[in-house]
Amino acid sequence: DHFPLLPVEEDGRLHDPRLRENFIERLFVMHNWRELERCEPDLGALVEFHTRHKLLLMAHDVPAYRELGKLVAHGKELSFDELKARYIAGLMAGLKKKATPARNANVLMHMLGHFKKRLSTDEKQEMLELVADYKAGMVPLIVPVTLINHFVRKYDEPYLKQQYYLRPHPLHLQIRSQV
Repeated sequence: DHFPLLPVEEDGRLHDPRLRENFIERLFVMHNWRELERCEPDLGALVEFHTRHKLLLMAHDVPAYRELGKLVAHGKELSFDELKARYIAGLMAGLKKKATPARNANVLMHMLGHFKKRLSTDEKQEMLELVADYKAGMVPLIVPVTLINHFVRKYDEPYLKQQYYLRPHPLHLQIRSQV
């Protein structure tokens, strides 16, 4: 009640891999937010924070993704304290919705678009097949994400390099291997 933005989940529900992933992602985003606030941010820092978290938010809640984009774009129209309060409330509410295979597939396809002129036909086909396999429940999310990460490094894609969606939590937790 005193900290409504903090991620909370009943321990018994954490046995569900999707709920667990959602909870842990929210914990790390809240950590990122607190790190941002420690640096006494300005509007530019908030824009950068939003840019890095856009695809993660898109995987959870597309309307929240759009609304927060508009909020940040018109950030000069509000006091910075009000902007921050509205932003983090909207971000945490949007992330509370579970990312679904369909929304994750949408984000993966969005990222694939960043490589449309660079990937070979075979690379595109492999990615499309992995996204379809993930969406059908045949492979975990880590499989298409790993290939996207490979393309990010291979083709040095700066926008995607900074996306928390690709590494929302430490890899050794192996959370996406189960989702």
